[in-house]
Amino acid sequence: MAGAGPAGRGRPQRVSVQEHMAIDVNPGPIRPIRLISHHFPRFSPFAEPARGTPAPTSHPAPQPQPDPEPEGDSDDSTALGTLEFTLLFDADNSALHCTAHCAKGLKPLASGSVDTYVKANLLPGPSKASQLRTRTIRGTRAPVWEETLTYHGFTCQDARHKTLRLCVCEDPRLRPRRRPPPLGELRVPLRKLVPNRARSFDVCLETRQPAKRPKSLDTARGMSLYEEEAEAAREERGRVLLSLCYNSRRGGLLVGVLRCAHLAPMDANGYSDPFVRLFLRPNPGKKSKYKTSVRRKTLNPEFNEEFFYAGAREELLQKTLLVSVWDYDLGTADDFIGGVQLSSRASGERGWHWRECLGRSDHRLELWHPLDGAPPQLGD
Repeated sequence: MAGAGPAGRGRPQRVSVQEHMAIDVNPGPIRPIRLISHHFPRFSPFAEPARGTPAPTSHPAPQPQPDPEPEGDSDDSTALGTLEFTLLFDADNSALHCTAHCAKGLKPLASGSVDTYVKANLLPGPSKASQLRTRTIRGTRAPVWEETLTYHGFTCQDARHKTLRLCVCEDPRLRPRRRPPPLGELRVPLRKLVPNRARSFDVCLETRQPAKRPKSLDTARGMSLYEEEAEAAREERGRVLLSLCYNSRRGGLLVGVLRCAHLAPMDANGYSDPFVRLFLRPNPGKKSKYKTSVRRKTLNPEFNEEFFYAGAREELLQKTLLVSVWDYDLGTADDFIGGVQLSSRASGERGWHWRECLGRSDHRLELWHPLDGAPPQLGD
């Protein structure tokens, strides 16, 4: 046993064939090899590295890089697609034009349907009062609409406080029992728009944001459709576009009821059947009351009807014109939607509109007026 120690120390160390022929079997991507010996590690148990010479370090095998995720399978917002559209605030005509151009990379629902349209809403406000939509494009994930949606009665005050919401939706006629959720939506603060200058957008769609509900719902029918809390204390009842012109040839005032916009819904179906009443007071012994025809199931009616009040300009300056919008109900009392009073004593644009048209003959002047929630007092 004593002699076995020196003999064991002089015996060379055995190296297995597997260790001697060991190579990196997973080198990763093929690259040019300068020296093939780099892939054959040498085992030299007899020779120790010289002092001052760094010991050889073993390099770990490079790991294979994961394949990139296929397009459309990621969880970011681009997976829902993009929407191209153009906005134009026509300040001269008080209108907002939204042109929906096309969508790209839409992600269909589980049903695989790709029949889509664009729905627009102005927030805050009643959802159906400002709801517009394009036609449906069928059978494609890259629909092209090239359709313009117009909001009439859009003022500079609306541009400062309102937001436009655009949703890309599946055609509800394909699912009559259940309305499918939107494929994606986006919101644009309209305060960024420059009047009379078009601005183009190419924005990624996002998942639908939960709608805020008002803390206390209005008792009137249909007012529970508000999706955002109004920034003002008073609720928005809508607005009416009136034209005034004193006709010197006929000797009287021509009052035109052109259209209404964003009316409050008063019926259970979320719409109204609006018509407009006119009443000039005091006007004893003369025709003082008029009303327009009824427009069915709409919150943005167009009337284009004109009425005449005879009288001198000096007499009309002392009178008040009551304009009220009503919802027609068959067999029951009509529901009041909103009204406005024009007179020389009124403040703001209401008084200016009345005085300006009666101050000049044969000058037609159109102006939008917001509706108040107080019913008119018809007594003299």
